[in-house]
Amino acid sequence: MTTFRIAPSILSADFARLGEEVRNVVTAGADIIHFDVMDNHYVPNLTIGPLVCEAIRPHVQVPIDVHLMVKPVDRIIPDFAKAGANIITFHPEASDHIDRSLQLIRDHGCKAGLVFNPGTPLSYLEHVMDKIDMILIMSVNPGFGGQSFIPQALKKIAEARRLINESGRDILLEVDGGIKIDNIAAAAAAGADTFVAGSAIFGKPDYKAVIDAMRAQLATV
Repeated sequence: MTTFRIAPSILSADFARLGEEVRNVVTAGADIIHFDVMDNHYVPNLTIGPLVCEAIRPHVQVPIDVHLMVKPVDRIIPDFAKAGANIITFHPEASDHIDRSLQLIRDHGCKAGLVFNPGTPLSYLEHVMDKIDMILIMSVNPGFGGQSFIPQALKKIAEARRLINESGRDILLEVDGGIKIDNIAAAAAAGADTFVAGSAIFGKPDYKAVIDAMRAQLATV
């Protein structure tokens, strides 16, 4: 039986109360904290860095999943590992040497993964599956929260699931972008097991009610 994981994205949290927000969302049932890093270079937005990761680390025991939307990536990887990240993912377009970047993450004691934008082919995985712990499929174009789910992502999720199954490796398959109560089951049916949700959770007054509703939908898959 598949273990499903809910990963609220703090991009949509109240930054004035970030420690409280991550504690509350974990109490509400979150499995992972998703941490979006944007550099106003690879993507047209600027968010948060290692100091914020280090600040929230003492507030939660669950894994912190750092999604690097930065270019280049290698310089910042050790900083996030030191700040308490458990999983670090990056976009293949943002690294000149994907294998080396994946190994750098692992050398610093974190799980490593690649992120695929709607227009990015999964062929980047072909020669690095032995260094992959997570595949993240973007169901929106990266850069801003609150976007609508792109249905074509379901086909890419299914293809990624096939590649994972063929590899025989224990690799998480995460989806990020526009995930809500009414589409989380479709993403799970396509093969995803880890679900990033930002405004769908942090935009509501009762985090537990939303997470419980998502799990109820996942139970139907």
